[in-house]
Amino acid sequence: MLCAQLFLDSMDVSLMGVALPELKDDLGLSGEELQWLISGYAVAYGGFLLLGGRAADLFGRRRMFFWATAVFAAASLAGGFVSDGTLLIVSRVVKGIAAAFIAPAALSIITTTFKEGPERNRAVGIFSLTGASGYAAGLVLSGVLTELSWRLTFLVPFVIAALVFATVRYAVAPDRPRTGERPGFDAFGALTATGGALLLVFALTRAPEVGWGSPATVLSLVAAVLLLIGFVVIESRRREPLVQLSIFRSRTLSTANVVGLTWACATIGWQFVALLYLQQVLGYNALGAGLAIVPMAAAILLTVNITPRVINRWGLRLPAVLGLLLQGLGILLFLRAGENSGYAAVLLPALVIHGVGNGLSFPSFNIAGVGGVADAQQGLATSLIQSALQLGGGLGVAVAAAVLASAGTAGELDSYHYAFLAVGLFSLVGALAAALGLGPAKSRDQDAESPARDADGEPGTVDRDTPLESGRA
Repeated sequence: MLCAQLFLDSMDVSLMGVALPELKDDLGLSGEELQWLISGYAVAYGGFLLLGGRAADLFGRRRMFFWATAVFAAASLAGGFVSDGTLLIVSRVVKGIAAAFIAPAALSIITTTFKEGPERNRAVGIFSLTGASGYAAGLVLSGVLTELSWRLTFLVPFVIAALVFATVRYAVAPDRPRTGERPGFDAFGALTATGGALLLVFALTRAPEVGWGSPATVLSLVAAVLLLIGFVVIESRRREPLVQLSIFRSRTLSTANVVGLTWACATIGWQFVALLYLQQVLGYNALGAGLAIVPMAAAILLTVNITPRVINRWGLRLPAVLGLLLQGLGILLFLRAGENSGYAAVLLPALVIHGVGNGLSFPSFNIAGVGGVADAQQGLATSLIQSALQLGGGLGVAVAAAVLASAGTAGELDSYHYAFLAVGLFSLVGALAAALGLGPAKSRDQDAESPARDADGEPGTVDRDTPLESGRA
C-alpha cells in the first residue's frame, strides 16, 4: 500500500509534463501558468518536506499519511473538473504540500517496520523499484491519457489515491500511543525552515525563466539564505527543535544527503536536457520521447531488484560509488549524440548504462540516510533525504537550463553537449563524496562520544549494534 502511493507520486510528476501542450490549447493558458503547473508542485513539495517529516514523528506516521492522502485525492479530483488556470495551479500546489507529508511518513513507516539490515534493505529496494516504475508508467501513460483527455491526468491519480486512502487503516498498524509529555512544536523553526526552503526551490525553479540576475531571483535567494541561517540559529538554541542538529553528527547520514543532492542534480538535470534534445533536435513527439526512455526505466527496475543483495554483501560504499560512476558515464555518452543519431547505436547504450547506475546508487544513499537513526527520528531522516532530492532536482534543471541558454551562441547541438557535460559532472562529485563518506566508522568509541537524542530532543543511548557512522546499513 505504501509503495502504491509512491508509485502515484512518481507517476504524477511525469504525467503532467506531457499534458501541458494540450492544456495550453484547450484552456488558453499562458506560458507562465503552464510553468507553474509543474513548479507549483515542486516548490510546495520541497518547501514543506522538513515540516512533514517532523509532523510524522510528533503526531503519528499513519495519521499523517492517512490525512495527507485524503488531501492529495481531493486535490486531484478538483483539478480534473476545473477549467481555470489559477485553480489548476492551486490544486497542484495543494498536491505538492500533501506529498510533502506523505513521502516522509511512508518511508519512515517502512524503516520502522522492517528491522535494520537485510530486511530493511530489501524493503527500501522494493520501495525504490516502485518509484522507478511509477515514473516510467507516467511517461508512457501520459501520451495515451492526454490523447483521450488531459483531465485524465488528474482523475487517474485520484482513483489510485482513493484506493490507497481506503486501504491505509487495514494495511498499516496503528501508531503507537505516545507515553509521557508530548514534545512542543517549534513554530519559529517551522516558519523559517519552510520559508527558506520555499524561497530556495522557487528561485532555482524560476531562474531559468526569468534569469539569474533578475530581481525576483536575487531577492528570493538572499531571503532564503537569511531564513535558513536564522533557522540554524533557532534550532541550536531550542530545547525541542524542529530539526535536531545533532543528527548531522552521523557521517553516513550527512554523506547520504550530499550524495542524494548530486544524484538528483545529475539525473533530473539530464532528463530535462535529454527530453528537449529528443523532441527539438531529433524531432520525437511527446509520446515517442517518453517511450524512448523506457529502456532506462527497465534497467533501473532490474538493477534495483538486485541492489539490496549487493549492499548486504559489500556494504553501501561499493554500489553507491559504482552506481554514480555508471550514471555519469551514461550521461556523458550523450556527448556522442548528433543531429541524426541512431537510437540503437548511440542513445540506447547510454540509457541502459545510466539506468543501471541509477538502480545501484538510489537505494544505497536512501538506506544510508536512515541507517543508525532512532525510530523517533526516522521521519526527520527521511524528510532530509527527500529534501536533498527536491533541492538537487531544482538545482540540476537550473544549471542545465543556464548552460543551454549561455552556450546557445555556439550552436544548438553544442549547447546540448555542454549541458550534458555539466550535469554529468554532478555524478562524479557524488561518487567522490560516497567514496569518502560511506566507509566504515573508525571505531565504536567515537560513536559513543556523540550521544543520540530521543524523541524529546534529550540525550539518549546509541544502539551498539548499529553505530551511527557505520558504512553498512
